[in-house]
Amino acid sequence: MHGCRQSAGLSGISLAGLGLGLGLGLGACAHNASSGDDGANSEFNTPPADYRREILGAMHAYLNDPTGIRDAEIAEPAPRTVGNSSRYVVCVRFNAKKRGGGYAGEKEMAAVFMVGRFDRFIDKAQEPCAGANYAPFPELQKLSR
Repeated sequence: MHGCRQSAGLSGISLAGLGLGLGLGLGACAHNASSGDDGANSEFNTPPADYRREILGAMHAYLNDPTGIRDAEIAEPAPRTVGNSSRYVVCVRFNAKKRGGGYAGEKEMAAVFMVGRFDRFIDKAQEPCAGANYAPFPELQKLSR
């Protein structure tokens, strides 16, 4: 019986230590959490290194028919305001096929990057892509199914 009491006493001390450790750990997480101004946090604003390849992969999944794209252009990554945050954005323009054939007309999209990786597309990209300097993007014109 005496061994059981000693074991129970150590469990109480161990649980108190565990609780203290969890409290400190969670406090550290809360301290490092975004305060809404993560644009100033360089971790979120890392420039994308392989943005062309990431955009090609995302476009392949995004487009119904990724073949036969015309007039593809891309801009260099630039920090832009997206919502209330600063993110690296890569603007892309292209003319893709519609479902029934034929071409849909020029479309401009913004590829948003977070922590240096592709995060999402913004379809209505007039604001984040205003003033973007485009260059040919022949890799997008060579996509296949």
